Amino acid sequence: MALSVYKVSANNQMDTSKYVRYTPEQVEALERVYTECPKPSSLRRQQLIRECPILSNIEPKQIKVWFQNRRCREKQRKEASRLQTVNRKLTAMNKLLMEENDRLQKQVSHLVYENGYMKQQLHSASGTTTDNSCESVVMSGQPQQQQNPTPQHPQRDANNPAGLLAIAEEALAEFLSKATGTAVDWVQMIGMKPGPDSIGIVAVSRNCSGVAARACGLVSLEPTKVAEILKDRPSWFRDCRCLDVLSAIPTGSGGTIELIYMQTYAPTTLAAARDFWTLRYTTSLEDGSLVMCERSLTTSTGGPAGPPNTSFVRAEMLPSGYLIRPCEGGGSIIHIVDHVDLDVWSVPEVLRPLYESSKILAQKMTIAALRHIRQIAQETSGEIQYGGGRQPAVLRTFSQRLCRGFNDAVNGFADDGWSLMSSDGVEDVTIMINSSPNKFLGSQYGTSMFSTFGGGVLCAKASMLLQNVPPALLVRFLREHRSEWADYGVDAYSAACLKASPYAVPCARPGGFPGSQVILPLAHTVEHEEFLEVVRLEGHAFSPEDVALARDMYLLQLCSGVDENAIGACAQLVFAPIDESFADDAPLLPSGFRVIPLDPKSDGPAATRTLDLASTLEVGAGGARPDGEADLNGYNLRSVLTIAFQFTFENHLRDNVAAMARQYVRSVVGSVQRVAMAISPSRLSSHMGPKSLPGSPEALTLARWICRSYRIHTGGELFRVDSQAGDAILKQLWHHSDAILCCSVKTNASPVFTFANQAGLDMLETTLVALQDIMLDKILDEAGRKILCSEFSKIMQQGFAYLPAGICVSSMGRPVSYEQAVAWKVLNDDDSNHCLAFMFINWSFV
Repeated sequence: MALSVYKVSANNQMDTSKYVRYTPEQVEALERVYTECPKPSSLRRQQLIRECPILSNIEPKQIKVWFQNRRCREKQRKEASRLQTVNRKLTAMNKLLMEENDRLQKQVSHLVYENGYMKQQLHSASGTTTDNSCESVVMSGQPQQQQNPTPQHPQRDANNPAGLLAIAEEALAEFLSKATGTAVDWVQMIGMKPGPDSIGIVAVSRNCSGVAARACGLVSLEPTKVAEILKDRPSWFRDCRCLDVLSAIPTGSGGTIELIYMQTYAPTTLAAARDFWTLRYTTSLEDGSLVMCERSLTTSTGGPAGPPNTSFVRAEMLPSGYLIRPCEGGGSIIHIVDHVDLDVWSVPEVLRPLYESSKILAQKMTIAALRHIRQIAQETSGEIQYGGGRQPAVLRTFSQRLCRGFNDAVNGFADDGWSLMSSDGVEDVTIMINSSPNKFLGSQYGTSMFSTFGGGVLCAKASMLLQNVPPALLVRFLREHRSEWADYGVDAYSAACLKASPYAVPCARPGGFPGSQVILPLAHTVEHEEFLEVVRLEGHAFSPEDVALARDMYLLQLCSGVDENAIGACAQLVFAPIDESFADDAPLLPSGFRVIPLDPKSDGPAATRTLDLASTLEVGAGGARPDGEADLNGYNLRSVLTIAFQFTFENHLRDNVAAMARQYVRSVVGSVQRVAMAISPSRLSSHMGPKSLPGSPEALTLARWICRSYRIHTGGELFRVDSQAGDAILKQLWHHSDAILCCSVKTNASPVFTFANQAGLDMLETTLVALQDIMLDKILDEAGRKILCSEFSKIMQQGFAYLPAGICVSSMGRPVSYEQAVAWKVLNDDDSNHCLAFMFINWSFV
């Protein structure tokens, strides 16, 4: 069949005066070219006519129109497919929301009934003075479901499948009542808004035994694939050390009962790890849904006793699991419930909020499971493309290995070969050694990391309590400003351990070797809550004996939890030295930081100091903040910081390495304490944005000077002030879309930045505190520095200058392009030069 192609005019009106009919052979020839090159040049179209005789009767302009129409059809097809996908998601999400609304209505009705019943019983009790049973009457009106009563059963025979099936069916019923019913009083987590691209609907428990979290969401994978992923818990639950299926029993209905022993890592060095002995039941429901539910086997539930382990505290998993329903048009709707009792009374009181927080459980398990499934779904569909030729599964493995290695270091399990080393009398830093590291490092390390003299791995670790510092803010600062806490000589020693012959043990000299860092992104998760990167530390040697420090070093680094809006999220920075080859099976010896938020303290004003939980290490005098200030700013926060650094050693140098590691961790602790106090929002008042810096005028005054000077020199307005409020200029300057930065003007020193608006901080990838460490000439490329030098005299004489488009570099080493820059002198009220201001227009990362 011949096809007609009409010419489309510039005003999108169809021109029927000229058209051409294409034969199937001609269309086939054009399609072949389109597959290779959807937008051929004029020369390529003329060449096509010469090479294909069947196209000789068609004008080049008509062929151009054919390719235009073909690209338009392709674009429309893709858009139609995208809209169909969005429509399917919206339809499924609407169904999910309607079900959630029904569940909430049932919960409201239930609560209203209980409230009325309680009022009636209390009224009856208050009117009766002789009835001794009123207490029992009142208790009978309380919401018994919220107490999660566990029915008492006689010990069931481990060899009796019928007894285990009874436990499994009870667990299934209780799980479904939590997933889709009102057995638990669920409260939606802040910031978890439903939508076609959201993680899902996430809620946490209120007033129930233990801690619980619930989530439901959509994924574009079939139920069986989702179940397969969720069963592989160590692949997505970073706190899972091991999961062993000790027994599997098929049921008559086609389901499976499994007896599972699971060990989990402790998040800090201050409490024992937890283990679980559970029964997992996998079956299908009548509506085609797939269910995997799980609960602990205890003396009260019946069933066989689990394996004992004195290194762990036995925790209880209350009925939990996954309900996976097939979605019309493909994909699945998932309901997840996690409900555990972590035996909170066995941990120090200050740490109990970690074990009593449903929000932390939601982030660690419930949301982590949903995110992992979404990540694999998008990787499977090809929506995520990573550079560097690495497969997504390989990059995920690197992330898992970094987390697992850091968890092993923090926990130091005896069955991995770890043993405690005697201290130097001060218990602030714990030193553990492992003389048989192949037990947990694996054979991949071979002899490259351990010399012929014999040796092992040494870990120095400490935990601290931080006050009034958001975990995300601290970890982001530690990542971006490594030179503030790291010792380049120690980094060099760690990197040398990858070689056959490490050089002598260095003394810890923080800041003594100021090597700059360049961060090279590798991969990130769908919601950017975790990213994997390579850090290049540029070496500098200042003397012949430091020649080993002159070479560049590389770290594989994992950063997570830096979103300050994620409630209950743990922030973590873990890194390990790697060599230039960076093979897929590269040996990794991770070190790093973990900061976990505690629930806000409500029993009095918070102190603004940093406390060491492990001993007597304190910084300064703790000053009390004015009453209500913390609550007003929302920064009455406490968090637990855990630090762990690992080093290899040779046996004859073990004591030297231990002394170096202990001194280094103490140095890092001191640096982190100083950083924490400096960036504490209680000091920065970051809710307002800019804050007056040392030696600078009041922020409002500086904003007024910047705008007034711009108007005087250029004759134009920097922006239009929408309000007459006193801080209106400051707010508009702070939120201006272009990057505005101020730097000092000193004739005998390089210009240093003193102020930046939010866009300026984003462009430089820094904070207001660290801004003063950045020099102007360090962010400009060579061409930019030459242009600025040539225009500098003009700026000083005329008051301003326009600079052409160019490239600058952020503090992280990322190139930034801008369309134009404006430089002008900022004058104070006496018309004296105060500083230079720069505005980078329409900037973006390259």
